[in-house]
Amino acid sequence: MGQIVLNKVQKKFDDVEVIPPLDLTIEDGEFAVFVGPSGCGKSTLLRLIAGLEDVTSGSIQINGRESSDIPPAKRGLSMVFQSYALYPHMSVRKNIAFPLRMAKLDKAEIKSRVENAAAVLNLTDYLDRRPGQLSGGQRQRVAIGRAIVREPSAFLFDEPLSNLDAALRVGMRLEISELHKRLDTTMVYVTHDQVEAMTMADKIVVLNAGVIEQVGSPLDLYHNPKNTFVAGFIGSPKMNLMTGEVAEKAGAQTLGVRPEHIAVSDSAGEWSGVVGVSEHLGSDSFFHIHETGLAETITVRADGEVNFKHGDQIFLTPRTDMMHKFDGGGNRIV
Repeated sequence: MGQIVLNKVQKKFDDVEVIPPLDLTIEDGEFAVFVGPSGCGKSTLLRLIAGLEDVTSGSIQINGRESSDIPPAKRGLSMVFQSYALYPHMSVRKNIAFPLRMAKLDKAEIKSRVENAAAVLNLTDYLDRRPGQLSGGQRQRVAIGRAIVREPSAFLFDEPLSNLDAALRVGMRLEISELHKRLDTTMVYVTHDQVEAMTMADKIVVLNAGVIEQVGSPLDLYHNPKNTFVAGFIGSPKMNLMTGEVAEKAGAQTLGVRPEHIAVSDSAGEWSGVVGVSEHLGSDSFFHIHETGLAETITVRADGEVNFKHGDQIFLTPRTDMMHKFDGGGNRIV
């Protein structure tokens, strides 16, 4: 069991409220991702769950047990940090076994758990190496292995891929997702990267200045953003948000349309503009359009074969069935 329930959890540092009272339930076996811009409170919220920060008010229940005043080591959770925090003089085997040795488990049990974790993480051939002989991705797997051997009710990940290069990030993202399927254990994952959130999560929690803006599945947040903050944060590239006459004609204060829901042409369309920067990625091309009279920049996602150049006149036709309308408070109009 790995259910985590937050009830009216609040956090203040002196007189500064960084987490206003919030409610959140993470179900057993769920992969929940906290996402939001820097300073939104996502790591603080994770540390409150872990017990590394004390709650100012409210309660945290783990597996139905009130845990707000329980020390971190007794909450049944394992945490993986951004830094690997491995002991450089110890072998991989000893690094993974370290928490079990501290818990004074017998040698046979330690050996069994370490070897099982190594097999899950493809580290069996590296058990006798030291961290300095491993790649960044392998070191992060060792850190995850050290968490696995404790057999926690939930794993907490605090931006674990931030120190890796782009290729390793993609690989480790897939490995952690696959690990979740194999272990079938609750995972709570913090990231500022909404692509990580969209590709890994069962449930995304979007945070803004300590406030939960929306909770839902990746596709729910993509198709039904609750407000302009979520609309502009979820999706890559982000949604185009337009105000003025084009929004007023639709009965809204702000009109949103995603880059992939705008067709492009060199001859005719509902809107027109001039191509600025073009980004050609092979399968896709992104065009940043100026002088539309709609917004400072309109971003369009097109097939990789489309080849407009800087300064070209371009015509745009949005899919009206995929437009999003928001009121004066930035909330979605259903």
